[in-house]
Amino acid sequence: MKDLKAIRGASLLREWMAEGEHEHQDFKFTISDARKIARSVSAFANNGGGRLLIGVKDNGVIAGVRNEEDIYVVEQAAERYCVPPQMPAFMAYRVEDNIRVIVAEISPAACRPVYVAEEGGARKAYYRVADENIAAHPLMVRAWELDDSTAPALTQRHYELAALYSGGVAMSERRAALALHISLTEAEDIIVRLAAARLIGFTFDGTRFIPKGIE
Repeated sequence: MKDLKAIRGASLLREWMAEGEHEHQDFKFTISDARKIARSVSAFANNGGGRLLIGVKDNGVIAGVRNEEDIYVVEQAAERYCVPPQMPAFMAYRVEDNIRVIVAEISPAACRPVYVAEEGGARKAYYRVADENIAAHPLMVRAWELDDSTAPALTQRHYELAALYSGGVAMSERRAALALHISLTEAEDIIVRLAAARLIGFTFDGTRFIPKGIE
């Protein structure tokens, strides 16, 4: 990445910074923890992609990249700690003669989930919600892992549960099980199948992800 040439882009950067941090954008003053950055890569990749603006403080102030090693750490995070490995694209933008901002573009995952290899050997998948990287609900991960093209056909029970979520209703898997008088395990299995078929999704209530109908 030593040959990365900076191009003029102050106006574009200011447009992005005016948006603030959100579902598809994060500011990084500096990069020091590869595994922490891997969580951002995973969260973006699992939710349609995003970009890291390196050299920008959380309050949107452009400080500039202080160390070219930041690029290497992002690459290491994406290739070493993400499973499967991801390949961010980098661009350098020049704000002033001695101030540069590096933008790392994270593409949507070709195949979800993208996990992070955590300390101790555990693997977690993350999902971007507003300006946070949240550990994905196990049912979300199961739905991503399920190949809908080879999944079992939907049954009457699937459609009955899907009807509970019609109109964008959000309901925990436990409440869904009680509503249909089925076991929690069966309700979870049906929710996974419906999510894989994109008939329902998940919403974050500030504490946890809850299954939600597609509006």
